[in-house]
Amino acid sequence: MCKTHEEDVGTIHRCSCPECRREPDGEVAREHQAINRIIACTDERSRRLVAGFLARPYGHGGITRLARITGLNRNTIARGRRELDQADSRPTGRVRRLGGRSQARGDPTPGILTAL
Repeated sequence: MCKTHEEDVGTIHRCSCPECRREPDGEVAREHQAINRIIACTDERSRRLVAGFLARPYGHGGITRLARITGLNRNTIARGRRELDQADSRPTGRVRRLGGRSQARGDPTPGILTAL
């Protein structure tokens, strides 16, 4: 499948929409499986952008529909749509904004070594 996220490939989301439950081998189910294979091979930012892009043709309710198909949070897909609409100056090599990680914390148990 995809070499970059081999650990994620085993956890490809199965769509839970009514069409896929009714006809799991139908054309719609195959399309949704293809979408989920693509989503599984992308990094965090690309996943948002692809899902946001794919939600557009569905119009009103597209975000909810893509959330059901992909298993992604509706807010994640909405953020992807917003990012597509904005001119993003973030370097392409970065997935997250600068400062997007949690801050390092001090020793959670100060003085434990002296007590022992």
